Amino acid sequence: MLNLIVIFKEKVMNAKKNPDIDVNRNSSLYFAIGLCLMLFTTYSLLNYKTYDKDNIAMDVLEVEEFVEEDVPITEQIKTPPPPPPPPAAVEEITIVEDVEEIEETIIESTETSQEEVIAEREVLIEEVEVEEVEEIILVPFAVVERVPIWPGCKGKNNAELKKCFQEKITNHISSNFKYPDVALELGIHGKVFVMFAIDENGYITGIKTRGPDKSLEKEAHRIISKLPKMVPGKQRGRNVKVPYSIPISFKLDNQ
Repeated sequence: MLNLIVIFKEKVMNAKKNPDIDVNRNSSLYFAIGLCLMLFTTYSLLNYKTYDKDNIAMDVLEVEEFVEEDVPITEQIKTPPPPPPPPAAVEEITIVEDVEEIEETIIESTETSQEEVIAEREVLIEEVEVEEVEEIILVPFAVVERVPIWPGCKGKNNAELKKCFQEKITNHISSNFKYPDVALELGIHGKVFVMFAIDENGYITGIKTRGPDKSLEKEAHRIISKLPKMVPGKQRGRNVKVPYSIPISFKLDNQ
């Protein structure tokens, strides 16, 4: 018995020394392969699906047999062909001989020569009425003998009337002045020069404006157009047209 145990130990020792017969040599490889198989099997079982047979819908296409019906043959109505178009009319050309003689018209010249004598003719001139057109005289405001009089102005001389006129027109501009909304929003400001005339009837005519913006010019024109009718200016005893100019300043609060 002791001999058998010794022989078995020698065989075991020899087996450990021989790597070809070592059982644990590829244990890690076998473990990895088994683990992969188990994971694959588990994944397949989780994704496996079953369906109830009663809920499966089946589409069935039924095709009926087409039965041809025999259509009875009826009498065919023959439509007569349309009549042929009428033949085109052929125009007959008749040649007529020119028998009539045509007289030629002679056009004589109407120009006169130096040898012909022109007969003298008497031309009667009727009386011509000459209409007198009153000439409009334009006299500047600074040199006119009597300036246009603003309604309500009084003065002993031309200087007092001129001073009253200038005060009245300044008050008129101040009371009727309105800053245009567009120019106010855009910050437009400046001086507008206004030129106009007081005609021989005392009305304001020929208003012209020149300024930095159209909106300011329009407002200046509106103010001057509201001037009242005045007593016209006079020069040598007759009514004359008097031009006048005045600047209107448009200023903002921050200017």
